[in-house]
Amino acid sequence: MVDPDLTDEDLIDQIAAARPEAVQALYRRHGRPVYSMALKIVGEPEAAEEVTQDVFQRVWEKAATYRSEKASVITWLMRIARNRSIDVLRRGTLRGSHEQGTWDDLAGVPDPAAADPGDSAEHASRQAQVRAALGALPEDQRTALALAFFQGLTHQQIAEQLGEPLGTIKTRIRDAMRKLRVTLGEGVE
Repeated sequence: MVDPDLTDEDLIDQIAAARPEAVQALYRRHGRPVYSMALKIVGEPEAAEEVTQDVFQRVWEKAATYRSEKASVITWLMRIARNRSIDVLRRGTLRGSHEQGTWDDLAGVPDPAAADPGDSAEHASRQAQVRAALGALPEDQRTALALAFFQGLTHQQIAEQLGEPLGTIKTRIRDAMRKLRVTLGEGVE
């Protein structure tokens, strides 16, 4: 039995020491948000379950590589979940067609960094700023960004799906990202 007072970092240390009960404890803590993120991206419960299993399998295999100075455990888990979900989409291993996500879907994805109410309020404010900035973009730029972000499509795949030249898609995404950086106060490249 794993001590319920152990931190996530302590659990990772125990996983690195090959203690399977530590993976179970980490799964009980963070399995639901990992599954939720995967489901938002892949759109199918079965695929999201598979991604979730893959995430915790990867944690078991790679726990010794985790670096707390780079990210919190939940952030690390969510990054793995996002990457695995995008891999599933790119491989085209989903049985049905994937519903295209929207920017509004981000409201349901938990913020791994928001651990206390103050952080949650700040996150909600930042999320409103991002939504406003996205809303100010032309529809064609928002669509290209959504396809790249939510479906993990390459520029070529987006061009094929929208029936547009590749250069047009690259320009739309680049221009949208520049506008977002300026609007959100992060400067221009």
